[in-house]
Amino acid sequence: MEVTSAVHSVGFLKQLERFNSTNNGPLFLSTKTTTPKNTLLHCYLHPNQLSTKNNGGRNSKSVIINSTSSSAASIETSGSLSEVEKIKQKCLKWKWKGEYSINYFVSSDSAKSNNPPLLLVHGFGASIPHWRRNIKTLSENYTVYAIDLLGFGASDKPPGFSYTMETWAELILDFLDEVVQKPTVLIGNSVGSLACVIAAASGIIRPDSSETLVRGIVLLNCSGGMNNKAIVDDWRIKLLLPLLWLIDFLLNQKGIASAIFERVKQRENLRNILSSVYGNKESVDDELVEIIREPANAEGALDAFVSIVTGPPGPNPVQLVPKITLPILLLWGDEDPFTPIDGPVGKYFSSLPSQQENVQLFMLEGVGHCPHDDRPELVHEKLLPWLATL
Repeated sequence: MEVTSAVHSVGFLKQLERFNSTNNGPLFLSTKTTTPKNTLLHCYLHPNQLSTKNNGGRNSKSVIINSTSSSAASIETSGSLSEVEKIKQKCLKWKWKGEYSINYFVSSDSAKSNNPPLLLVHGFGASIPHWRRNIKTLSENYTVYAIDLLGFGASDKPPGFSYTMETWAELILDFLDEVVQKPTVLIGNSVGSLACVIAAASGIIRPDSSETLVRGIVLLNCSGGMNNKAIVDDWRIKLLLPLLWLIDFLLNQKGIASAIFERVKQRENLRNILSSVYGNKESVDDELVEIIREPANAEGALDAFVSIVTGPPGPNPVQLVPKITLPILLLWGDEDPFTPIDGPVGKYFSSLPSQQENVQLFMLEGVGHCPHDDRPELVHEKLLPWLATL
């Protein structure tokens, strides 16, 4: 949880005083980050809790449509398609609840394996291509699926939709039930990890489903919630809740929210933000910037941003993980400014191996908030042997 981000949010109000009617954008979103983990910008790039509003029941059949994704930034290497473009060209569409188009990827060359399939679930602001450095390696021995959560990537961003963690978890379970149709290992990063936790502890949504749909879970720097209003036994968050509510009110003003969002998705700002949360700065390349930026330009992206950031808290892992008896692998970057290992969430997860026999934890040195893209070789070194034990 980004406690320090919330503390720094006081600066938001001062900056808003400088906001003018010419729509030049709020000046607090500077392209220079002197103390990355204490900036409001990170608070809003990595929100942590969603509302618990129900958005409909599950009563549809699976519909899959071939799809070829187009990209505003087609990046080629040595005259051939990049891994990102290869992934996009193989993506398919699945109709969820008979209404929402969900973008997903599946590898096609490892069906011969008896190993359980894998489902990759991205974090806030990311999408399927964020797994560009993992899919090829994992596909050598596993059927690999990856999904764009509703509101992100090339999946639908329905107007007026109230995004919730429970909705994303239900989406994951429906995808496993209708598309994968086999017990699957869930691998998530950040809020994607939290969605996997909720899905695995699925008595909240669907009794006994975890026993038939989920084989195990891998959490890469799991979030404590969907925004800074997630309270995990931290007095600083409780103290700042009135301020966070005020910020939510301001973000619900269309002009302010639009200006913030436009400034956030500028390439240089995105590069600075990503550099501040990656341990390996060489991994922050032009391709990564476009992976984050391109979906942010889609219709509905601003509404999704505001809905997620301003939503009230939802389930947090402290209450959920003890309910899970499935194998759990924790991979944690020790230079993560969002969910630092010495913060409330990090301390909780680091204590789990001594409390639950089904949990294994590996700390990854010099790694930030997105280990799979930051230092993929370190992730594969720990992930592949663990998967083999299943």
